[in-house]
Amino acid sequence: MLEIVDLPEPVAGSGQLLVRNFAAGVNRADLLQRRGLYPPPAGESDILGLEFAGEVAAVGEGVESFARGDRVFGLCAGGAYAELLLVDEGLAVPIPSNMSYESAAAVPEAFYTADDGLFSLGKLAEGEAVLIHAGASGVGTAAIQLAAEAGARVIATAGTAEKAARCEELGAALGVHYRERDFTEAVDELTGGVGVDLVLDLVGASYWDRNLSSLRVGGRLVLLGLVGGTRAEADLGVVLRKRLRIIGSVMRSRSIEEKCEVTGRFRERILPRLESGELKAIVDSILPFEEVRDAHIRMEENLNIGKIILRL
Repeated sequence: MLEIVDLPEPVAGSGQLLVRNFAAGVNRADLLQRRGLYPPPAGESDILGLEFAGEVAAVGEGVESFARGDRVFGLCAGGAYAELLLVDEGLAVPIPSNMSYESAAAVPEAFYTADDGLFSLGKLAEGEAVLIHAGASGVGTAAIQLAAEAGARVIATAGTAEKAARCEELGAALGVHYRERDFTEAVDELTGGVGVDLVLDLVGASYWDRNLSSLRVGGRLVLLGLVGGTRAEADLGVVLRKRLRIIGSVMRSRSIEEKCEVTGRFRERILPRLESGELKAIVDSILPFEEVRDAHIRMEENLNIGKIILRL
């Protein structure tokens, strides 16, 4: 159940920013938390929302990088659906002058997760082939751009022909409408039967066997989501014979120190390319906060291409 309530105004502690929030990205984690299936980490806000964009309203003791009035965006473990939220100084990123609050709020979960999955965990290299599932999602649209820019050949799956075409516009060599074509056939076509070097998977159990089939010898599977189920029967012989590496990852439960490292890599490697326009935050729709239920329904029904944003 979703409801809007009044809460006491938070106070910035040491090393923290108090941010007056103007936009928040909608994520599947929000849908799960709403249903009681994905509680926040211990000590974090139980308010929904994992990515924010707003203005610094106050700074805590010891803060040096930001001042009141600065425009900032970033990740949080909860609280981005609130008008005011507290964030660690190291998790805040300056909003480029060419980005609105709404476009900035579309960036963190999508680009942080995609960059971490493709390169830090997946070790994607120039000339390799990568299969990206949920290519029209926020993470998917970011991952396609990052992988193509890095010189990889990208196959992206999506649930409609329109979404598959959008994946190709973003840089995929092939967009696959998975309801009309088995993506393993597309992998064989693009790789000459060899298989892809990396699978970036936000689906989970329902794709398990076909993911392993799609990987080449020595391939890597990075698992980032479980919308297709949490349990799969595994043929471990395939993992051994093909010398596969299976890597799982979540962002929300990582320590602040780890998230600060991810944020630092983003500021160094990706933020300048967003500012220059080489990379784009793909915004599906912007809804006023009062229509948060409609925003969740839109995501539940898989209607979006890119990020759904709430304007506070």
